[in-house]
Amino acid sequence: MAASATILFFFTYFLLVFLTAAQPHNLSLRRQAKILVSLKQDFVASIPSTLSGWNMSNYMHLCTWNGITCDDTKSVTSIDISNLNISGSLSPNIHELTTLQVLNISNNLFSGNLSWEIPRLKALQVLDAYNNNFSGPLPLVVTQLLQLKHLDFGGNYFSGQIPLSYGTFNQLEFLSVAGNDLRSPIPRELGNLTNLRWLQLGYFNQFDGGIPPELGKLVNLVHLDLSSCNLDGPIPAELGNLNMLDTLFLQKNQLTGMIPPELGNLTSLKSLDLSINELTGAIPIEFSGLKKLTLLNLFINNFRGEIPQCIAELPELEVLNLWRNNFTGFIPSKLGTNGKLVEIDLSSNRLTGLIPKSLCLGRNLRILILLNNFLFGPLPDDFGQCHSLSRVRMGQNYLSGSIPTGFLYLSELSLLELQNNYISGQLSNKKSSVSAKLEGLNLSNNRLSGALPTAIGKFSGLKNLLLSGNRFSGDIPSDISRLKSISKLDLSRNNFSGRIPPEIGNCLSLTYLDLSQNQLLGPIPAQIAQIHILNYINISWNHFNDSLPEVIGSMKSLTSADFSHNNLTGSIPETGQYLFFNSTSFIGNPYLCGSYLTPCNITSNAPSQLGDGSDKKAKVPTKYKFMFAFGLLVCSLIFVVLAIIKTRKGSKNSNSWKLTAFQKLEFGSEDILQCLKDNNIIGRGGAGTVYRATTPNGNHVAVKKLGISKGTHDNGLSAEVKTLGKIRHRYIVRLLAFCSNKEMNLLVYEYMPNGSLGEVLHGKNGGLLQWDTRLKIAIEAAKGLSYLHHDCSPMIIHRDVKSNNILLDSELEAHVADFGLAKYLQNNGTSECMSAIAGSYGYIAPEYAYTLKIDEKSDVYSYGVVLLELITGRRPVGNFGEEGQDIVQWAKRETNWSKEGVVKILDERLKNVATAEAMQVFFVAMLCVEEYSVERPTMREVVQMLSQAKQPNTFQIQ
Repeated sequence: MAASATILFFFTYFLLVFLTAAQPHNLSLRRQAKILVSLKQDFVASIPSTLSGWNMSNYMHLCTWNGITCDDTKSVTSIDISNLNISGSLSPNIHELTTLQVLNISNNLFSGNLSWEIPRLKALQVLDAYNNNFSGPLPLVVTQLLQLKHLDFGGNYFSGQIPLSYGTFNQLEFLSVAGNDLRSPIPRELGNLTNLRWLQLGYFNQFDGGIPPELGKLVNLVHLDLSSCNLDGPIPAELGNLNMLDTLFLQKNQLTGMIPPELGNLTSLKSLDLSINELTGAIPIEFSGLKKLTLLNLFINNFRGEIPQCIAELPELEVLNLWRNNFTGFIPSKLGTNGKLVEIDLSSNRLTGLIPKSLCLGRNLRILILLNNFLFGPLPDDFGQCHSLSRVRMGQNYLSGSIPTGFLYLSELSLLELQNNYISGQLSNKKSSVSAKLEGLNLSNNRLSGALPTAIGKFSGLKNLLLSGNRFSGDIPSDISRLKSISKLDLSRNNFSGRIPPEIGNCLSLTYLDLSQNQLLGPIPAQIAQIHILNYINISWNHFNDSLPEVIGSMKSLTSADFSHNNLTGSIPETGQYLFFNSTSFIGNPYLCGSYLTPCNITSNAPSQLGDGSDKKAKVPTKYKFMFAFGLLVCSLIFVVLAIIKTRKGSKNSNSWKLTAFQKLEFGSEDILQCLKDNNIIGRGGAGTVYRATTPNGNHVAVKKLGISKGTHDNGLSAEVKTLGKIRHRYIVRLLAFCSNKEMNLLVYEYMPNGSLGEVLHGKNGGLLQWDTRLKIAIEAAKGLSYLHHDCSPMIIHRDVKSNNILLDSELEAHVADFGLAKYLQNNGTSECMSAIAGSYGYIAPEYAYTLKIDEKSDVYSYGVVLLELITGRRPVGNFGEEGQDIVQWAKRETNWSKEGVVKILDERLKNVATAEAMQVFFVAMLCVEEYSVERPTMREVVQMLSQAKQPNTFQIQ
């Protein structure tokens, strides 16, 4: 009995202990759930559906809530609400979760300054706030978290400096503050973080000074990223002590001096990027010790000397980018023998010698770029079997020999450029199917001969086919009509004969066609008119005969044509686009006549208009001569009297105003005139002075005063303005009315309270236009121009596209202004800051200089300049380092025409710019500012490309 009583006692005791423990535990669950629900209630944006389970009715299942992790005692240890697009702030109650070890709020829109009581989270090991909108100085209190191992404050708006106390995080393994607005030098104290494995400080931070040598003490460091943060000075040799380092990114800084040979001690290094700096000297021989290196980027520096053979012998090397340096000598003969090369770019150096045969030994090579060197000799035959190749660019060299068999037909090939070499032989044919991936083929300016293979028509994805300056002969194969995607076709300066295949009219995507300087003959096929987007055609210096097809005049997109130096006959049609072609387009056709050439229907044996061919002179009686003279005198006197009367009558009414309204108005010309005072001026320019006028009902309108030069008249302005007044489009400034008398013309527009894009972008508040707003404005302005070009009949060419002619309403919505007026302004001598024909300095398309013609593609060029303004924040002309250089030349130079280079020219005031978006907008800008107008897209295409630029969840340039 005693034993049973003892057992019963202990059983009862442990039951009471369990029940006593269970009750507080249930309270703990409720309390934790309440904290999380209060956290959710502070979110400003719509609550993500993934957090719908966060409610008190479900608190018993708290440990199964999305983003929540608990330990064995059902205490919350991890909160992960990353990538939910949440805005607002974090509830201060979060510090009550004292068991919390992981807090991940990355990739959201949280703002504020992290003012909650972080130090109370004693168990916290991971704090990830990457890519939010936090601001203010970096929090000092986090240094009190003695268990913290992972700290990510990157991609925010923190400012000031990195606190020196961050050097006391002895237990920290991950630290990132990249992509903020931090200044001052990098603290040397960070060298004390000896447990650190990952350090990332760059991307938009602007650190003064260089790289602290003390970072060489971080012996456990695996990843060091100090890119894009304005560092200067040399690379410290102490970095060679980081034996565990596998990634070293120092690109896009202003580092100088030579690569320290001590970096050859980094035997664990896999990725080394020192590109876009000002480094000099040679590649150290000590790099032979980097046996694990897979990526080596040294492009855009001032390196010189030969590429060491040891680089070619690195066993794991996959990517080698050394372009735009001063390397000389041969390409290492063993390059590629490791069988792992994927990408090689050695372009724009001074390399010579043969192309190594081993480059594609492992059949992994995808990108091969060797252009702009002094390479000679034949292409390796092995290239014909390198089926992994995608992009090949080897133009501007001295290569010879023939194109290897199969090279053109590689299954993955998308671009092949061999232009400006000495390559000879014929192009092989292929009867079986070929790759649909080939988009660009440039073999121009070589010595290729023979017929163009019919297999060329099988490249269904081909967009650019450039074969000019060779010795091709024979007929142009009709198979070329199968190139449904072809945009640019250049077969000029060859020996092609026969006729243009009429099937070419099936190439409906063609915008550029050059068949000049061949031996082509026969009539010009009328089927060309089927290509509705063709901008440029050149068939000069051939043997074409027959008459010019009248249907070509109906091709509204055709802005440039050259039919010169042929055997064309008949008259030049005087309809459609023929009226706009340059007179030189028809010269050299001795049997062609028309308004540009010899007048038609006039022969050398036409009857004389001066007499009948005899020596007799017609005699008129003297009395009739006197009567004729007297009558002429009387008529002259009557004309003079009437002119004086009309002038006096007109002078009395010279100050009378005529108002033409384009919609129902609640004001008259008197209301407008009384507002033309100096204190109402809101802008001046070549187009005139702009006033803000207040109408009787209290609304504002903008009034542009256009002067009339002495001795000139309307010159068609009123008719032009009536056309413009009919325009109704969301992104075009509405023209409300036109007031005029003999001394002045007034245009009355809707008022835009935020002024012009140029004023906002380049003024002191330009930084307020962040990336999303700039991209929105770009798309809206493009839609406005697209409407003028494609939806108005007749087409309206703006002629003066610039940031000052893109106005912003109260919601920062863009509206195109001053459309179609440049033609009038130029005729009336009012162009103060405009060119002699049309446009403003810095925006004028290059073809103006040699054709004196303005068309819709000139508008596209000017719009491309506006895009560059939005990307860079710079004015079109100004201080670009070289005299006479403008924003277009500067952008091309800085980026090397690569859209990836946009990060180098981005406006420093911009934050959180999506990489993919910035690259796409820059790509569109570069298309718009192409030197040749026919290579520019239409505004409709621009709208489409820009609309596709907005990418969700893309990596952001911090």
